[in-house]
Parts: sequence; C-alpha cells; structure tokens
Amino acid sequence: MVRAVLLGVAVAAGPVLGQATIDVPSGQPVSLIETVWGEPGPTGLTLRFRFLAPEIARDGGAVDFETAAEDMAYLCEAYALPRLSELGARPSQIVISLSDRPLPFGTADPEATQFFEAYSPEGDRCIWEGF
Repeated sequence: MVRAVLLGVAVAAGPVLGQATIDVPSGQPVSLIETVWGEPGPTGLTLRFRFLAPEIARDGGAVDFETAAEDMAYLCEAYALPRLSELGARPSQIVISLSDRPLPFGTADPEATQFFEAYSPEGDRCIWEGF
C-alpha cells in the first residue's frame, strides 16, 4: 500500500503552490512535492522525498547533474533526516528525487528531467548508495 502525503501540485515552472522554497547549495528554487513511504525498496523500508526543481530542465535549465547531486545530498541530510522522527519510521534507504515538473509518483514523461539518488541513513549522515 502506498501512503503519500501530497503537499500540492500546481505550477510546473515554479515552486509548488503553497510550499516554501527550500534553500540548497546551488541556490536553485526547490520545493517539496510529496513524501512517499510504504513502497518497498530493494533493502526494506524506503522513504522517498520528491522535490520540484525547475532549474534542472534540459531546455532552459541552469543546473547540471553534478550540481543537482550536491543539492540532493544536502536535502537528504538537512531535510529528510530531521523528518524521520516526525514520520515515525526508520528506513533502510532514503531516495531523493528532483524533477523539473510535477509528475505523479511512478510515472515517466519523456519531456521531463528527473534526477534520483539513494542514501543509507546512518546517524546524522546520508551515505550515498548510487543506483
């Protein structure tokens, strides 16, 4: 069973309506789309934090994958880890994803740019797993 907290999906070219922009190292505007849990991962409980990041767009975006990867690591440690106790779960894996437009979880869109990274939470650190 998928349990998702949808926090708003309304604007494809900017932050999610009603959601604050989250500061990341690159300075790009990033906002939370949703948090998904209850979808099994390869190593057990996986929490997925899905973010809108319009600046990663292939057409007109200014943030490349290497820069976005630094932002994803930051989001894991500074955003996801502090929320684990609020969610009442201790996952074996955290997946951070960035998308240039809101998409329903699990769907593909050939026009969309999406980046994903997986991490193992260890104390106050996120250890990169890579796909």
